Amino acid sequence: MSKSKICVVTGTRAEYGLLYPVIKAISEDEDLHLQLIATGMHLSHEFGLTFKEIEKDGFNIDKKIEILLSSDSPIGTIKSMGLGLIGFADAYSELKPDLLVVLGDRFEILAACQAAFISKIPIAHIGGGDTTEGAFDESIRHSITKMSHLHFVTNEKAYKRVVQLGEKKENVYNVGSPGIDIILNTKVLSKENLEKALNLKFRKKNLLITYHPETLDSIPSRENVKELLSALDNLGEKVGLIFTKSNADPEGREIIKLMEKFVKNHSNAYIYHSLGQRMYLSVMAHVDAVMGNSSSGLYEAPSFKKPTVNIGERQKGRLMASSVINCAPKRDEILEAIKKAFVMNCFDTENPYGDGKSSKRIIKVIKSIKDYKALLKKHFYDL
Repeated sequence: MSKSKICVVTGTRAEYGLLYPVIKAISEDEDLHLQLIATGMHLSHEFGLTFKEIEKDGFNIDKKIEILLSSDSPIGTIKSMGLGLIGFADAYSELKPDLLVVLGDRFEILAACQAAFISKIPIAHIGGGDTTEGAFDESIRHSITKMSHLHFVTNEKAYKRVVQLGEKKENVYNVGSPGIDIILNTKVLSKENLEKALNLKFRKKNLLITYHPETLDSIPSRENVKELLSALDNLGEKVGLIFTKSNADPEGREIIKLMEKFVKNHSNAYIYHSLGQRMYLSVMAHVDAVMGNSSSGLYEAPSFKKPTVNIGERQKGRLMASSVINCAPKRDEILEAIKKAFVMNCFDTENPYGDGKSSKRIIKVIKSIKDYKALLKKHFYDL
């Protein structure tokens, strides 16, 4: 009996981190054959060539699809999507996967799903049904849902939204977030080892900061970042500031330049292309708070009992733990939120995104499907 060919597409360091336990489970299953495609930021020098981290984890990358242009404009993003469609068309023609597995809501994943949809390759989507009102990821996520055939959502509210979008209940599974699987199975590094590995010095208080473009905001993201940096400047040098760089959305490179300039002028600040999954989680375990507008502050930080300062509306509408402090992208509000985070007790915080068994549930469902092609003809489920 031949193995089912399960193709996973990844385009960013953050998404790969969430996908890792699923990829590992597929690779170790005797009935499944893993096919892996790396694209987007993974293949970019300016974003750290993070495909090398995938290879260091022991995975073979079957196809590398170059799509990123050195452009911060919407036109550059659209052209990147066009390059993605061409690249994925060729890749699928050669690999002939039985099922495509994707996670999230980025534009390169939309291109991967468009090509798979026309190629009659069934799609399994992780993370559908969430809402994030401040970014165009919201519409991309729902579009991917409508092209997908199996839905692995992270919470009950997301389950209801996917069904509301017309997807059949029997094809929607509330499995939790695979990111929690990693947290429960990762031995974090000590502060001393992190300081040596990253060439940094932890201060009395420390913040882990990730800020991405708020793509639907009428105010340019650079203005919001200036407010953030002004707030951080006010904290003084006794607070350590650990930045991870923005993603490749429009304005992402502008944000990175502002952060790099700030770090250059502050001895207590550090910035990294990509920390890698273990280092990133290790830093999160040792800082006093996570801040910015990344989903990791909502998905992962609560499992470490760490407060999150969530800035702006990029994550608005997403399910949030009691440890999340929301504030507007204004200097004074950010400062007030940081002060609150530094004294916040998150001992009783519960992560609303599952119990760390997500990847096992996903693999169980994938293996239970006898004929993936039978999923292709969908019927709209009316409430």
